[in-house]
Amino acid sequence: MSRPPLPPFDLESAVKKVRLAEDGWNSRDPSKVALAYTEDSRWRNRAEFVTGRAAIEAFLARKWAKELDYRLIKELWAFSGNRIAVRFAYEYHDDSGNWFRAYGNENWEFDDDGLMRYRHASINEHPIDPADRRYHWPLGRRPDDHPGLSHFGF
Repeated sequence: MSRPPLPPFDLESAVKKVRLAEDGWNSRDPSKVALAYTEDSRWRNRAEFVTGRAAIEAFLARKWAKELDYRLIKELWAFSGNRIAVRFAYEYHDDSGNWFRAYGNENWEFDDDGLMRYRHASINEHPIDPADRRYHWPLGRRPDDHPGLSHFGF
């Protein structure tokens, strides 16, 4: 299975890879998103360590069952060869209607087929007032004309 764009990345292909990842995560479809990772992919997500596509799918299902109306923006930070670094912010609410914004950085490494084999994520979040939300597009893919992270100063 191949997931273009493939490494080594140039600026155009790195930006495209980041946007495809953002689009996948905004689908909130764990089985679809998990296909972007190698069968033995290894993650560090906050303090949780996840290994393998099946575990990634289960992790994402748990995540999106708790993080409701999830909307994410990713932005390329750096790239070299088969590695990409991104920064991101996402907004969601819990089942009590409390809103949160999470900020973070991820380091990704890809295999030759463009599947991610390593994902290291550092994430912090804080409660926000609903009036402070910045992501209001309909659930799913962020519209192309919607501002990115730099626009918001995140």
